Amino acid sequence: MWKFYALLSAVFAALTAILAKVGVKGVNSNLATAIRTAVILLITWGIVIFSGHLREAKILSRHNLLFLVLSGVATGLSWLFYFKALQEGDASKVAPIDKLSVAITIILGIVVLGEPADPKTLVGGALIVAGSIVIIL
Repeated sequence: MWKFYALLSAVFAALTAILAKVGVKGVNSNLATAIRTAVILLITWGIVIFSGHLREAKILSRHNLLFLVLSGVATGLSWLFYFKALQEGDASKVAPIDKLSVAITIILGIVVLGEPADPKTLVGGALIVAGSIVIIL
């Protein structure tokens, strides 16, 4: 099932790039990011509350909270830079370069998390890097 969710994530990420490119035109990219973040905040908290998962917040450890907060900081910075890049560049070039995050995640997954480095994953990551280089040049 995770592959289906990953595919949906890719579809919505593509829509994000196109919709954001149109929406950020003539608007400060930080303001655009703040608006996007507010919408995401409402949607996600609504899902948590209406699905009855809010009570699970009390079982979060300090470790969970620390890394979720750090992840939130990284996400916020990623979005701020992404919207700035979209404001100044073509969505068809910004989005694929942004996807270098996939190759960086592969490396960090192997080095930091000790995940297996199977050949298919390494070749796929290398192809992403090669594609990004082609777009940059």
